[in-house]
Amino acid sequence: QVQLVESGGGLVQPGGSLRLSCAASGSIFRMYDMAWYRQAPGKQRELVAAITSGGSVNYADSVKGRFTISRDNANTMLYLQMYSLKPEDTAAYYCNAKRVVGSITVDYWGQGTQVTVSS
Repeated sequence: QVQLVESGGGLVQPGGSLRLSCAASGSIFRMYDMAWYRQAPGKQRELVAAITSGGSVNYADSVKGRFTISRDNANTMLYLQMYSLKPEDTAAYYCNAKRVVGSITVDYWGQGTQVTVSS
């Protein structure tokens, strides 16, 4: 079992920055691939950024060059540093932990943190 708790969301003006954090507890954090997803009202949840257990990263095209995902295995934390925020970044942001064991995919989600970009 992995418990995920996001924090750091809020209201920010266009062009501003925020840093989201995801505190993980429970199982062996370092063995999980981690990711940030977001979901805007009326839209499907989409992948924002991902980081594997080995440290490889991947970003949605819409956030490349503006967002940075990182993880601290020692403190079981996941981060998303967001710069140059745009109104279209407004969404609930969710932390995800995933691990594939044989034919089984184990998948955990946090409760989400709201990011609102508005003047």
